[in-house]
Amino acid sequence: MTTPRPATELSADEARRIALRAQGFLGTPDRRAGVRGVLRHLGAVQLDTISVLARSHELIPYARLGAVGRKTVEDAYWKDTHAFEYWSHAACILPVEEWPHFAFRRRAYRNRPQWNHDLPEGTYEQVVKQLRTEGPLTATDLGGAKKTSEWWDWSGTKVAVERALMYGEVVCVERRGWKRVYDLAERAVPAGLLHDELDDAECLRRLVRLAGRSLGVGTRADIADYHRLKGEQVDAVIADSGLVPVTVEGWGKPAWADPTALDTPPRGRHRTTLLSPFDSLIWERARTERIFGFTHRLEAYVPKPKRVYGYFAMPVLAGGRLVGRVDPAREGHTLVAKQVTLDGPKAVPAVAQALLEAATWVDCTDVRVERVDAPELREPLNRELAHALA
Repeated sequence: MTTPRPATELSADEARRIALRAQGFLGTPDRRAGVRGVLRHLGAVQLDTISVLARSHELIPYARLGAVGRKTVEDAYWKDTHAFEYWSHAACILPVEEWPHFAFRRRAYRNRPQWNHDLPEGTYEQVVKQLRTEGPLTATDLGGAKKTSEWWDWSGTKVAVERALMYGEVVCVERRGWKRVYDLAERAVPAGLLHDELDDAECLRRLVRLAGRSLGVGTRADIADYHRLKGEQVDAVIADSGLVPVTVEGWGKPAWADPTALDTPPRGRHRTTLLSPFDSLIWERARTERIFGFTHRLEAYVPKPKRVYGYFAMPVLAGGRLVGRVDPAREGHTLVAKQVTLDGPKAVPAVAQALLEAATWVDCTDVRVERVDAPELREPLNRELAHALA
């Protein structure tokens, strides 16, 4: 693909600020739109099984809106069919109006020649029939999710219902105790959206445009990663996506920006908060390093002796920068900072503020710091916390 000559040059700082605003961390958030507004603004909210302070799909609106009620978060996603769960960047909650634009992926799954799990004959039809007469149901309700206690050893029922979800015949309409609740798409998706009429090019054009809007500015790899598209899929449609070619100081690769972001100087108040490692601001490591000069890796799946920052270390965003990390836990009504990593003394007030707000959100009345990577900063951090808690 021949890349058009960029018409705009951005400094690294301008690109960072555009990215922060695009992700909802710079400027005044639209509180009237609430959690649903955050979902539509981001285009995808990643799900994950890990729950420390809260699950990731709860942490993402919290990081932008503050202490929004956790039931409010769940209702915003699932009540009255405002969202559906599907494979995007990973397993994600997606705005229901984007259902038609994932037709390309549903078709790809239907045409897939080989699967890792065998599907017993007749099981798929039985699952669809049971959902039609009894749904919505969990895999357990349908007859059991696993054959044995091994996590990967799915039952035929679980294989069938997950296959139906990928095909688009079935939809996850909520999570109940972290279990997917399945129903037929014909019942769950509004009739005007329930179709696969858009061709692949139109689907991809829309998702590339959405990714560019949600990122503000990004490289080809950034844009592809947002909804896990292939590079060549991005190449095929980016010229017609509405995104504008730009160059960014220090990036070394071509980039594209949302034209609206370029036309509106990013101003306003910066958010200070703990970030889920699965937050779309930082979920792509190379982009995070390029924009913030901050290397972050989720260590939950790293053997404990090899962890550097902790099991679920959450980056701290303040002043538009990533200024440290906190590995949190909860003990009763105490938020425990098991390990705190600070980017120097100036980060202390911001980290204290982020810890205190998070504690309030999860109904903790105290904060305890166990370990600070720079021991000389432990006492200043404790003083900040004690002053605020007094």
